Amino acid sequence: MKNRRIELLSPAGDLERLKVTLLYGADAVYIGGQKYSLRANATNFSLDEIKEGCEFAHKLGKRVHLTLNIVFHNEDMSGVEEYIKDVVDCGIDAFIVSDPFIISHIKNNYPNVEVHLSTQNSTTNYESINFFASQKVDRVVLARELSKKEIKEIIDKTNVDIETFIHGAMCTCFSGRCALSNYVTNRDANRGGCSQVCRFTFSNGNEQDFTLATKDMNMSKYIKDLIDIGVTSLKVEGRMRSLYYLATVIGTYRKIIDEIYDNTLTDEKMKVYEERLNRVANRETSSHYFLKEADETDQYYTGRQELSNQDYLALVTGYDKELNSIILVERNYFKKGDLVEIFTPSGETYEYTIDKIYDEDNNIIDIARHPEEVLKLPFEKELPEYSMIRLIKAS
Repeated sequence: MKNRRIELLSPAGDLERLKVTLLYGADAVYIGGQKYSLRANATNFSLDEIKEGCEFAHKLGKRVHLTLNIVFHNEDMSGVEEYIKDVVDCGIDAFIVSDPFIISHIKNNYPNVEVHLSTQNSTTNYESINFFASQKVDRVVLARELSKKEIKEIIDKTNVDIETFIHGAMCTCFSGRCALSNYVTNRDANRGGCSQVCRFTFSNGNEQDFTLATKDMNMSKYIKDLIDIGVTSLKVEGRMRSLYYLATVIGTYRKIIDEIYDNTLTDEKMKVYEERLNRVANRETSSHYFLKEADETDQYYTGRQELSNQDYLALVTGYDKELNSIILVERNYFKKGDLVEIFTPSGETYEYTIDKIYDEDNNIIDIARHPEEVLKLPFEKELPEYSMIRLIKAS
């Protein structure tokens, strides 16, 4: 159970993101339906989309986990049993749950579907995990406030799959226990309405403004540690993130994990991967509690800059055989002479100096300056769907 190859688990806020993350190397994906999910502002999945997503994943030999992890109030209970049946019929492989009744209902009625205890339960010790194992929970998603030593002790003293977060946004408050959004904006974070109050800037009279915001998590340096201590699944946060973010993060962790198992990960490669992960988001990162108690170096207190870079240049959408060119949709400004990297879901990358740009009507242009414009670049081969282009160096 704990000796199998570690799972890379990706978020997906809609059907296109589900497909992209699985194509870029995720072993499984977690999604939210249009009810009972903690990302109410994400697009989320209708029942038909859940079914299509499951069929797509299963053809690839991969899995779909569905979040059902809000803190249920009385009014939320109406219809939940019917909804559970509906999504089981769609083909999901696991529920991510925090409510004891929901856990027992699923295990009693759908024993072939896994139940994973959500990080919303803030599980931090092995006795709690052994209790939930006695309730037939298949996996526990640990709270994010645990050290390497604590995670290892939990794994050594339990016999249930363990999932940990490795990348993405962190909660300022203890995982699953935040009430800031409720008090400040009357939106319940634990029922899907988080307004991210921790990222607001607050005034402190005549003194410097302050925030409560945390830096993002980045555990890329410690994946081998997590493999060695017996973690089952590595979870990336971000159901509302862009296609480019997910393709880059999932594709990069896929390479790190595979090269650890193949003994081919070098310091030089790791520097490239770290740089790629650091540039894809607009916040600084930290390993938070993994090596030490989190402190002031893991948070922003007196403001921060979140300036998005413009590395993501285009999404490849097809191939013009007459022109021997890839067809793309522009995302950011680029021009003749720029050095770029084309990367694909199957892991191939190509360095490419832009020598010629065609517009949709095959006219030659020097500069691409209109996002969503259809353009073409000469290229010797057709590329897989959802290949993308990022900037290496502007001319």
